[in-house]
Amino acid sequence: MSREVWVAAGLAFATASIGGSLTVLDSWYYSLVQPSWKPPDWAFGPAWTTLFGLMAWSGVVGWRAAQSIGGRLPLKLLGLWALNGLLNIGWSLLFFKLQRPDLAVIEVAFLWLSIAGLLVHLRSYAPRAALLLLPYLAWVSFAAALNAAVVLLNTPVA
Repeated sequence: MSREVWVAAGLAFATASIGGSLTVLDSWYYSLVQPSWKPPDWAFGPAWTTLFGLMAWSGVVGWRAAQSIGGRLPLKLLGLWALNGLLNIGWSLLFFKLQRPDLAVIEVAFLWLSIAGLLVHLRSYAPRAALLLLPYLAWVSFAAALNAAVVLLNTPVA
């Protein structure tokens, strides 16, 4: 297996592991009023596993394309991926560990923008890598709407 495959898989696994370790479904989480359209809790694991696989695949395709062009593209791509990984972990930290869905709903906008930024960056030289990120963007869009609904449903009425 090539180095970029190991790096992409390792980064995806690390991001998923750290984010997963921050995701605690405890009494606080179960006390939240959830919208009726929220998927069952068991569905999130397979969804995220699939998405992290697609992200790693996108990373490999994008990295190989960036290396073939040369210049500073590989470093820029790595920086965008690092930012996205940190924002992905940050959402879990805010929502689950710090129990602040109100702050998480703000942070998820930055996560969404980081995915859109990766898509725009990759589109010009690795369109297949960009396409592999579309399910991630769609899922985070859904997650943002779910997060916003949780905030609205759990905000005390003055």
